[in-house]
Amino acid sequence: MSRFWSAVVHGLTPYVPGEQPKLDNLVKLNTNEHPYGPSPKALEAIRAATSDGLRLYPDPNSDALKSALARRHGVQPQQIFVGNGSDEVLAHAFMALLKHERALWFPDITYSFYPVYCGLYGIAQRTIPLADDFSIRVEDYLPQGDERPGAIIFPNPNAPTGMPLALVDVERIVAGNPDVVVVVDEAYVDFGGESAITLIDRHPNLLVTHTFSKSRSLAGLRVGYAVGHVDLIEGLERVKDSFNSYPLDRLATAGAVASVADEAHFQDSCAKVIATREKLVTSMQALGFEVLPSAANFIFARHPGRDGAELTAELRKRAIIVRHFKAARIDQFMRITIGTDEQCGILVDALRDILGR
Repeated sequence: MSRFWSAVVHGLTPYVPGEQPKLDNLVKLNTNEHPYGPSPKALEAIRAATSDGLRLYPDPNSDALKSALARRHGVQPQQIFVGNGSDEVLAHAFMALLKHERALWFPDITYSFYPVYCGLYGIAQRTIPLADDFSIRVEDYLPQGDERPGAIIFPNPNAPTGMPLALVDVERIVAGNPDVVVVVDEAYVDFGGESAITLIDRHPNLLVTHTFSKSRSLAGLRVGYAVGHVDLIEGLERVKDSFNSYPLDRLATAGAVASVADEAHFQDSCAKVIATREKLVTSMQALGFEVLPSAANFIFARHPGRDGAELTAELRKRAIIVRHFKAARIDQFMRITIGTDEQCGILVDALRDILGR
């Protein structure tokens, strides 16, 4: 505590990022990073951009990246917003689109940055409990008399559960709330979910966010974007230009544009993760774990006979790092990032040893 802090800082409970431990021979399965490298074309583009041109400011509009993303998603460049990672994109959305007199609605078990942004920006919030099976219930997000949201946000697939919501159900939420913004956070959608970007032109209240950190293996580059109606994008641009007019540097833009162009690498690397995920689920279930259905690059699993925190600690002793959450309802689960086949094999062998199987 400091007497120099503002009242806002005194009241904040900051987001806690996943641990980045420095251990020898580490099997790191805690922060949902991609187990395979980015597109070689992206690395080549980054190297090419490392030149005397770095003395100049980057394009504040990131037009090259917006055009590349617009072509890929079949929208117009003015329907694209880009930022320094999807967390920054989401932060701008909270300020520009989600702060209203009525409360913002989101799931009780979800990305833990959402309540942090509410605290930072003074946004009233209402958490909507997931169903007993940890799914999102569409009906809970539809207005009921005077009970209606000021805005809605949820990840699809959800995090940390990994469970997807069908596109038809996403559209029911969006269409059922035509007077408020609905943000669908699709950080993990490329690993088996259905993107709501196809709904953008039918629903002017829908904003969809994506990141290059997961499926494109560029977490170290910090690139994120949103797709939506031009009016929503203009709101994001107004906040961005009041905060940081140059969120993407020249290297990030070059690497991201090249990554979008390398569709073959993108599809192949995602397919590898999906295949490994399915094998890991089978192996975990054989050890007695309950594994929630996942369309992400991680699984959410618990064992009926062993404490989740204890299992996490035992794995750490073996230099295997997974993530454990202490929150109510999920304190027995471990969130396990999908690594390589070799890494997941090491994990399963360790769990088999711990469980005495």
